[in-house]
Formats: sequence, structure tokens, C-alpha cells
Amino acid sequence: MGLSEFFWNLGAWNWFVVAVALFALEAMVPGVHFVWFGAAAVIVGIVGISVDIAWEWQLIAFAIISCITVFLARRYASPDVSLSDEPDLNARALQYVGRVVLVEQAIADGRGKVRVGDTVWNAQGSDAPQGARVRVTGTNGNCLVVEHAVN
Repeated sequence: MGLSEFFWNLGAWNWFVVAVALFALEAMVPGVHFVWFGAAAVIVGIVGISVDIAWEWQLIAFAIISCITVFLARRYASPDVSLSDEPDLNARALQYVGRVVLVEQAIADGRGKVRVGDTVWNAQGSDAPQGARVRVTGTNGNCLVVEHAVN
């Protein structure tokens, strides 16, 4: 008995073999790509065992269910959709918006440096002398946007 005959005799159980292979690929390849196809293979395997349908229809069902799982994952499991208790965690500069800081290097022609704690940041805003107090109003990449702080 050859390998192809072995798999042919498995019937709908082949979908579980495909699912295991896809889940193994998911574990080896960075990102979340194969898990949704693996889930579709499991669903088709369950349907194939429950209802005796031709392998052609199983392939069509796999394609349709794969598309559905991928689109649902993109819509509901997207990092843009998930809420975080620390939304600015990876946008460090945004954490300083609203804070009053000292000008480390005079802001001239709209550019200078400010000290935030023990770190010096590039800053842009209206001209201010060294030692002046400015308020961070926003960011431009990794540059803090500042304005004169009102005492």
C-alpha cells in the first residue's frame, strides 16, 4: 500500500492531518497566518466526518471557510481594534504630552532640545531660551512639539 493510497483511504480525516501541519507551520513561522487556515481545515474535517460529501465540495468549503476566518480575524483580532490599558506604551513621546519641561538647548528657528527627566529630546516650537519652561503639546515622530508654558 502506497502513501497516496493511505491518504486516499483516510477520507475526511485528511483535514485533521492538514490542520496539524498548518498549526505546526504557525508555530515555526512568525506572525499569525496559518492558524486561520488550520481552523478552517478542522471545521471542514468535522463537517466531512458528520456529512458524507465529495472531496471536491470539501475543497470548496475549505476555501470559503478559510476566507471567512481570515476576514473575521482581520476585523476582530486586529491590534487596531483591541483596546489597551496602556495605549501609549510603544509611543513613548506621546506619554509626555501635557507635561511642562525645561529647554536644554535654546529653541531657535523652531528647533532645539528639551529635558524630560534624565533624557534630552528634540523639540520644535516657538523660540525659547535655555532654561525656559515649555509645555509639550504633541509629537512629530520622535520630536516633541512644545509651546511656552503659562506660569
